[in-house]
Amino acid sequence: MRRFSGSWIFIIIILLIDLYVFQAVKLTVQTATPKIKFTVYGLYWAVSAVVVLTLALIPYLNLDNWPKSFRTYWMATIIGLFLSKALTVIFLVADDLRRVLQWGGGKLFYQYVQGEPFKAAGISRSVFMSWLGLAVGGGLMAAMMYGFVNKYRYQLKKVKLNFPNLPEAFKGLKLVHISDVHSGSFTDKKAVEHGVKMIMAQEADLILFTGDLVNDHAGEMNDYTEIFSRLNAPMGVFSTLGNHDYGDYRRWPSEDEKRQNLERLKQLQANMGWRLLMNEHVVLERQGQQIALLGIENWGAKAHFPKYGKLNEAYAGAEKYPFKILMSHDPSHWDAQVRPEYSDIDLTLSGHTHGMQFGVELPGFKWSPVQYVYKQWAGLYEADRQKLYINRGYGFIGYPGRVGILPEITLIELA
Repeated sequence: MRRFSGSWIFIIIILLIDLYVFQAVKLTVQTATPKIKFTVYGLYWAVSAVVVLTLALIPYLNLDNWPKSFRTYWMATIIGLFLSKALTVIFLVADDLRRVLQWGGGKLFYQYVQGEPFKAAGISRSVFMSWLGLAVGGGLMAAMMYGFVNKYRYQLKKVKLNFPNLPEAFKGLKLVHISDVHSGSFTDKKAVEHGVKMIMAQEADLILFTGDLVNDHAGEMNDYTEIFSRLNAPMGVFSTLGNHDYGDYRRWPSEDEKRQNLERLKQLQANMGWRLLMNEHVVLERQGQQIALLGIENWGAKAHFPKYGKLNEAYAGAEKYPFKILMSHDPSHWDAQVRPEYSDIDLTLSGHTHGMQFGVELPGFKWSPVQYVYKQWAGLYEADRQKLYINRGYGFIGYPGRVGILPEITLIELA
């Protein structure tokens, strides 16, 4: 009942936003012909009606039976429309506040002044702000629609990392780092296969995966197990668990079924030839020299993410090795525990943020809304002698697209 009430509150909010934005739409076409006005108004409210009707019927629809692609894109479009209109509202509110202050100032300071009201040349400020708000909101919607075609546009990031304490035998070692597959979101096997071929084309010595193989159910990998089984490297393929792998975001008939799902996911990785590290470390050897690779379960510093990881268990016995790599899904772990307590862990590899699948990356500048939640959210970070690299994610979840932050395959060379 609470969820049902919450959906109607959301619908009412959407209707209020629609009414508010409609005032801007009317203002921008005020000089148009009646036919154009009728067409614009009709299209605006037709789209709004379809959105509201969809949201109102969701409690009565079995969305699981809808075609996966249609369901995903349709819901993403609804969310995109909401965000675009909400962004437009910011400009409209700013203009309304300006007008209130201007009116109040006029009443307070110029109530006895007489004469003709002043009219500025060109369009009024209100029309300009309406156009600007609609343009920015429309631009966001257009960007999100364009982002649909980017979700399988894998980009290869090549990173060379220098460490003075790296054993000589490991200089030049190449490792591929991938993260956040989210197989439950995939709808195009050939595109996913292309990404796996890109990984194998790097001829890396080592492949490391830092969690979130699925959205919440091991069965999501049924159509993709064979593809990801092709990943192999001379020194092995190693993996860890991410927050989604535990099935915490799904309603299970019982705790036992949830536990069995996790066990199936673990076995699935073993069947693919991946070595899942569960709060433990392994020793990598090359030309008689050794380094340690640590892998922990998900550990997030944010309150709503459980701390399954036990770094003390993974670290035990690894002290003697001169160089250590840690795989930890959530990058907030680095500042919260790795740096203050384990200063001899040289390189930490994480994922989790996806760069929010939305942002801007230019030479010398990068921005994403996720940076207001995560201090480290994409790429390389350094503090003293320690380094953190955050992969932007191989897959996607929620929004079936990428805007500015493309899916990533990272090739790291140690030096």
